[in-house]
Formats: sequence, C-alpha cells, structure tokens
Amino acid sequence: MRADNRFFGFEEDFREPFARDRDRVLHCSSFRRLEYKTQVFLNHEGDYFRTRLTHSLEVSQIARTLSRMLHLNETLSEAIALSHDLGHTPFGHIGGDVLDKLLRDDGHPLGFEHNFQSFRVLTKLEKRYKDFDGLNLTFATLEGVLKHSYPYKKPFLSGIDASFDLEKHPSLEAIVVDHADEIAYCSHDIDDGIKYGLITFDDLIDDKLSIRVDEMVREEGVDRGESLYRHRFVAALIKLLVEDFISNSKDDIDKYREELPISSTLDANLNLSVGFGQQTSTELKRLKKLLHKELYKHPKIAMKMYAGKECIKGLYRAYREDNDLLSKKEKNLMEIRNEPRVIADHIASMTDRYAIKTYQEIYGLSIGQS
Repeated sequence: MRADNRFFGFEEDFREPFARDRDRVLHCSSFRRLEYKTQVFLNHEGDYFRTRLTHSLEVSQIARTLSRMLHLNETLSEAIALSHDLGHTPFGHIGGDVLDKLLRDDGHPLGFEHNFQSFRVLTKLEKRYKDFDGLNLTFATLEGVLKHSYPYKKPFLSGIDASFDLEKHPSLEAIVVDHADEIAYCSHDIDDGIKYGLITFDDLIDDKLSIRVDEMVREEGVDRGESLYRHRFVAALIKLLVEDFISNSKDDIDKYREELPISSTLDANLNLSVGFGQQTSTELKRLKKLLHKELYKHPKIAMKMYAGKECIKGLYRAYREDNDLLSKKEKNLMEIRNEPRVIADHIASMTDRYAIKTYQEIYGLSIGQS
C-alpha cells in the first residue's frame, strides 16, 4: 500500500498508468526548467515569446485534440507531448548541435541527440526513487518520446533495449504527437517572428499555405491591417492543419484502432496513412523552408544563437579542463559514467540564464569577450 494513497483510503493508485506518467513528468525538475529554455527567441528577450515549456503545453493541447477526435488515448498523447522536449539544451537546437560536435570531437561516437536525451532524462537522469533511476514511466510513453519523430533508427540507439524495436513504428498516439509538434512550432514561430518584427505577412503572402489561411481570416471579416489579424492568422493556421490531419488520418486509424491494443507498436511495412493530405503536406514543407530562410536565419536570431553556441563551448571546455568546477554530484557520476557524457548531461540540463550566469562566473566576462 502506498503511503500517499493510504491517507485517502485507497489501496492502489487510482490513476490509470498514462495519467501517472503525465503527473510524474509535470512534477519533475526537468519539466520546470523548460520555462527558461529557448524555443527560437532567447528567454530574456521578452515575456511574450514561447519557451520550451509553453511550446510543450501547446503541443500537448493540439495532441489531445487530435487524439480525442480520432478516438485514441488522449492521456498517452498528453504524456508523450509533455515529455518530448525534456532533453533539449539551452539556446534551442543550436545547443544540441554544439554538444553533439563537442562529444564527437572528444572521442564519443554517439554524440548528442535531443530525443535520446529526453529518453535518458526520463530513465536515468531524474531521480525520484531509492532503488532505481528515472521516473518509472510506462513503455508506451518512453517509446513515444524515443521514437516520436521519424526515422527512428539512428546510431545513438545502438545497444538500447531490444524491446524498443526500431524496425517498427511507435503507437498511433506518438505519431499524433509528432504532427502536433509540427503544427505548434510552425504556427507559434510565425506569431513570435511577426511580433518581434523579424518577418511580416508580406514575406508569407505568396506562400500557398499562407494564402489559404489568409482566405480563412478574411472570411471572418478581419483584414491584414487590423491588429487582430496576427492572432486570427495563427488560429486559422492551426485549425486548417488540425482539420486536415483528422480528415486524412481518420479512415486508416478507424481501420486499425479496433484491431490494435492501445499504445501498440505498428509494423513498419503497414501501409498506414496517418498525417496531412498530399497538398497540405507539400505546402507545409514549403512554408517551413520559407521560415528557415526568413526567420531562423535572420541576423538577429543568428547573433543570439552564436552567443549561445560560444557559451556552451566555453562551459564544456572549462569542465573538461577542471572537474572541480562541477558539483559533488557530477564528480561522483564520473566514477560510474563516461566523463564527457556527464558534462554534456550537466550542460544540457541548464536553463539559458543559468548557462550564461555560469559562463560569466567562470570566465569573469560576458559571452564573446576575450
């Protein structure tokens, strides 16, 4: 009998397994730190912009909607969505890229990858139980985090538990989360980019998907010059993509949902059409290329990301040269784990502001000074 349940008169945990997973993620320290980790704009740029935390919440909301409409397990989708970015470094994707190169240059062939790091956070790095590491989550949630983005077979997964069969697709819920992630970041990056003044709707207006969204907004009676237009555009983009996904995926999911147990892995050779329709998929890829060119490569973003890259390189170099800069916890871990990996885990766990603060304390100067 669990002591916490004894108080309420329950002999067993009254939550279903995926609800326990979700709650354990919500209460872990790695989830709270997402509040101060970069999505695209550095956290201290302003209070409006998305962080890894708000992004995870938006992915969760969209994933729950898709799962509910497709009669999948909404709670499993929520648990995967809330967990999927726990392994991200400070300063967005550039931080993971830098750690990957540093580890490889340091003779660590597996490098760094954020999906696998999220898996490691859930199974190794969080400590909530006396007898084992990790959060003790279900297989379905862990597999969904590990394999929610395709392709699954990557070098860093060599030697992982064979039960995570990389020749098979994960659950339908994990596939839903992958697409919810795509819907969330495309829509909110447009919102943040326009709010910050790095892109305008004029940059998007020749894009075919944006034209379709613009027509939806104009049908509401909102013109591009109105202050409401940005909000209505983002809402309409999400609506279009959600409805397209449901419409294109419903028949195949209905076909296999009755035959497969909840959270079942799927045969890789299964001809399963779960995703956007051909037109929307093609147009979404073009929109993402446009955002990559006009927003993610914008000089102001590139400048901030370069500073973040130098911060991570400086921290890694300092910790490798002098282990005494690390806490007792990290030094103890080095006795049982690979030293570069322990350092990478420590840096990956940092928030943007903590990484910057630590860099400045070690070197006595601001990032970029010499």
